[in-house]
Amino acid sequence: MAKTDLNQLTWFQAVAEERSFTKAAAKLGVAQSTLSHRIKQLEAQMGIRLLTRTTRNVATTAAGERLLQTIAPRIGEIEDEIAALMAFREKPSGSIRLTLSDHALESVVWPKLKPILSAYPDIGVELILDSTFRNIIEEGFDAGVRLGESVEKDMIAVRIGPDWRLVAVASPDYFAARGVPEHPQDLIRHVCINMRHETAGGLYAWEFEKDGQALRVRVNGQLTFNNSYAMIDAAVHRYGIAYVPENIVEQHIASGLLVQVLDDWSPFFDGYFLYYPSRRQNLPAFKVIVDALRHRN
Repeated sequence: MAKTDLNQLTWFQAVAEERSFTKAAAKLGVAQSTLSHRIKQLEAQMGIRLLTRTTRNVATTAAGERLLQTIAPRIGEIEDEIAALMAFREKPSGSIRLTLSDHALESVVWPKLKPILSAYPDIGVELILDSTFRNIIEEGFDAGVRLGESVEKDMIAVRIGPDWRLVAVASPDYFAARGVPEHPQDLIRHVCINMRHETAGGLYAWEFEKDGQALRVRVNGQLTFNNSYAMIDAAVHRYGIAYVPENIVEQHIASGLLVQVLDDWSPFFDGYFLYYPSRRQNLPAFKVIVDALRHRN
């Protein structure tokens, strides 16, 4: 058998992980026809079918899955070693890929990244906004950002932000027309703006706590979003009560656009943490990003 080209293995890994020639080609920056041809060459050289193709989907065969599990960690190690060698340059360089929510980006990550990017022009940062729980290893991320309570135990976790809480808000006109809830259970009789969990698919049950008593209230209303900023806009325009991060709605409350209720029932959550596998921690560019994001009291 002819010697296997390392590029063919890398390209096969991309197709297998993306489950799509179109997505893999875009990720690799090559033509889809070229990618398909090279994968067929690899299968011909090995004499086995690695992928099954339909009009809608691409999946690994048993042999393809075994090959993927064999090469993925080794290619990852090679990439990490090459990145580590870049430490011999005057400035750290490389590309760092993070998955995080829009709230984490706006409230914690972006304000801390902006000051350092000009100092490290050879570091590229790709920020993928997504509130779902990603498998960062399988999906090719260097790290992810989650609330502390959600971080997997086998990951290194670094606190990057303070604790924060959700608060219930609505427009003054809404409360004038519908009354003010005095207890979380009163929300059942109000029009509320729901938040859908992208990972689980269900609607978020609003969490409250006071004097050791915890409550979860499932609310109803005309609108459902998966984005806190859209919920705030809907609340401003009198579509109901929203339960949103306090730090991004403070200006609306201060200006009188929104009124906060049930303040003493709104508990604090663990703040955001950057989480990543241990093999990433020695990469110079990654160290720069971690140090920039680290929370300092």
